[in-house]
Amino acid sequence: MLDDYFSALLIKLERKATQRAGQQTVTLPIHQEDLFRLQALCEVYAVSMEELGPALFQTLLQEIEARMPYRPGPRVIREEDGDPVYEDIGPTPRYLEIIRRLEKTSDNSQ
Repeated sequence: MLDDYFSALLIKLERKATQRAGQQTVTLPIHQEDLFRLQALCEVYAVSMEELGPALFQTLLQEIEARMPYRPGPRVIREEDGDPVYEDIGPTPRYLEIIRRLEKTSDNSQ
């Protein structure tokens, strides 16, 4: 039974260390009302702003990415189950290209 507690603790510590490893500090202006809402969430869930902020921001970005509109272009890029799949001419391809460029730039500077 004690081994289960230690295993759970080690998993939790490793997860937190992994999350912190890639974090960068960014300063963003927010409205006072939003700051109050963040502080209230921290208090309700007994977490620090340093824990809650990145979790909220990551969730927000994932949701935005999921909602980026697919806009079919004129060119067929493949077929799936016999149906044509058209190139995406919406914002997603450019967004992904920018992410790759930024990651490459970051890798080259380290």
